Amino acid sequence: MMLMPRRNDFDLWDDFFNDPFFSSRKEMKLMKTDIREKDDKYLLDIDLPGYSKEDIKISVDDGYLTVSAKKEESKEESEKGSYIKKERYSGECQRSFYIGDNIEAEDVKASFKNGILTLDIPKKEDQEKLPEKKYVEIDD
Repeated sequence: MMLMPRRNDFDLWDDFFNDPFFSSRKEMKLMKTDIREKDDKYLLDIDLPGYSKEDIKISVDDGYLTVSAKKEESKEESEKGSYIKKERYSGECQRSFYIGDNIEAEDVKASFKNGILTLDIPKKEDQEKLPEKKYVEIDD
């Protein structure tokens, strides 16, 4: 018995949803994040399934907190056979968040459990507010 992905000569739905508009390799790299606000801190929950704690790096630089994760496919996995279809991502992904100039790396607390990275970022009273967003009007 051979395991092969189903492929008809013409499958409208498969072709439609495989269009890059609906799914792309970029989408697989995105670190899906939930951000919660409490009175004294922000909590970020970042999905990183399949990564280990050693694969993840967190840095604070110039007011930005950057989370990067890198996972390489091991040679052992590739020696087990060749892939017919591969949907799980291996490689590097990164995401940055503006947290303000007053937050230092030592202020941020991080934990990693069940593929979810949780970051605890304190609010500081003397943080500057971001300038108000201004919009450009479009002429007729």
